Amino acid sequence: MLHTEIAIIGGGPAGMCAAIAAAGQGARVTLFDRGKRLGGQLVKQTHRFFGSEKEYAGIRGIDIAKILCDEVEKNKLIDVKTDTTILAIYNDGVITYEEGKNYKRITSEKTIIATGASEKMLLFENNDLPGVYGAGAVQTLMNEHMIVPGNKVLMIGAGNIGLIVSYQLMQAGVKVEAIIDASPNIGGYLVHASKVKRLGVPILTSHTIKRALGKESVEGAVICELDEKWQPVSGTEKELNVDVICLAVGLSPQSELLRHTGCEMKYIPGLGGYVPMRNENLQTTVNGIYVAGDTAEVEEASSAMVEGTIAGLSAAESLGYGKNISELKKSFINDLDSLRSGAVGEKIRSGIQKLGC
Repeated sequence: MLHTEIAIIGGGPAGMCAAIAAAGQGARVTLFDRGKRLGGQLVKQTHRFFGSEKEYAGIRGIDIAKILCDEVEKNKLIDVKTDTTILAIYNDGVITYEEGKNYKRITSEKTIIATGASEKMLLFENNDLPGVYGAGAVQTLMNEHMIVPGNKVLMIGAGNIGLIVSYQLMQAGVKVEAIIDASPNIGGYLVHASKVKRLGVPILTSHTIKRALGKESVEGAVICELDEKWQPVSGTEKELNVDVICLAVGLSPQSELLRHTGCEMKYIPGLGGYVPMRNENLQTTVNGIYVAGDTAEVEEASSAMVEGTIAGLSAAESLGYGKNISELKKSFINDLDSLRSGAVGEKIRSGIQKLGC
């Protein structure tokens, strides 16, 4: 059986930053990811990031992925295992995984779970027709495989993901007929909303989809208005001629492996669903199990990178590595608070308070 000092599960922005931070203090790290390459969602994010220089402001996600991958690759203390699926974490600390076609086991002194999140779906008539996609799937098709999903799109969700993917669709020559959102307000940043509005795309708040049209695939969609109680308003139905319905209605933390550890979980809608209780070091209620990124709460990639760094530093510190880590962590905790400031971060701050963190 193999052994490592720190096992990090998930090679996205949080996991890579955790590995870089921990190995930077001298800890031996094994970084697992089920993809064939590291990067997570960054590898399909072509937009420029906000934040400060620390969070790679002004740099595109695809380029941030390369920067972080290069840092991981050059650090000899980080052992990377891609195309590897974690199967279970047992009470005795054994982690089982499938690497290629081989079943293997490893133990670790500390474990950081940074498995990200999965897309939420939406219940409506004919939602199983070909042509109904999650926004992440559309990004993968376009930005990784250079394939457009169709010609005319209805985007459901006016958060950052819906707005950004709508703009990327238009950059690829696809027409976005409308962006709708059940909320009375646009949930994403104004800068993203302004870009699509300038290109003539209507953003219809207090609207939802009633059904998809078509037999073999999507041939249209029926939308309608919602009242102040979020109920459909009779007589407001409108039919749109689209061949793609793209769902950007939120993400759910992937918490399956956290449940294997037995750590305490709590349902916080503002954080995406069931999330682990943890302290300011991002250690869960199980000693030695840390969490970072969308697994902890659904947020922006910039916050995931900062959380990964905090978790990596905390795990290394608990093993006796590094000097003045407390001060270093404090600076990253301040960065995280700054990213969560303002109206956009209110639901995250509120959710964190409910966790008692």
